[in-house]
Amino acid sequence: MSFGDPNNPYGQPPQQPPAGAPGYGYPQQPPAGPPGYGYPGYPGYPGANTMVPQSMPGLLVTARVFLFIISAVQILAGLSWLYVAAFVNDVTDAADDLSTSSDDPFSAIGEGGDMAAGLLVFLALFALGLAALSITLGVKFGKGGQGIRITTVVYGALGTIVGLLGLFVGLDSGMATAVIFPLLWVVFGAVITAAPVVPSGTAWFSRPRY
Repeated sequence: MSFGDPNNPYGQPPQQPPAGAPGYGYPQQPPAGPPGYGYPGYPGYPGANTMVPQSMPGLLVTARVFLFIISAVQILAGLSWLYVAAFVNDVTDAADDLSTSSDDPFSAIGEGGDMAAGLLVFLALFALGLAALSITLGVKFGKGGQGIRITTVVYGALGTIVGLLGLFVGLDSGMATAVIFPLLWVVFGAVITAAPVVPSGTAWFSRPRY
């Protein structure tokens, strides 16, 4: 018997295919892929939602800038009204010093001045409060959730309504300068209202936080 005979018990054993090589006649199995890593909603996690925004959408950035601009206008308006209220109060005090009786014209000026000064102080505090709200909403865009989103939508919608009312008044007056400011207010309010409502804004405020 020769060593090449496959029935020879003393012959060399048949050659085995090298390890790792696909066997003839057997289906090849694809290599196992690496397990997914990451966080829910981010690439790499099994079943992750790859549509979660990684940075603030551009429309929200614009709305944020508009909120800061509006807050600056509100602060200037509040400080101006406080200054006018102080001036009216000084005039009222002077009129009270000059009045000699309740029927004196200076007495009527003093009473009207007190009411005007109080109204101006109220408007000034109201404007400064709105400025604080505008700044807070703009700052909270980075980490805020649904509460900030809903508050921004309501705030922007109310601002749009106020701007529309001012726009109608300006159009009735026929003065171009009386239309520009309300028109800008309407544009700012519309952007602030729409930014959290569009899909990109909704996804931003609904994104997971870790």
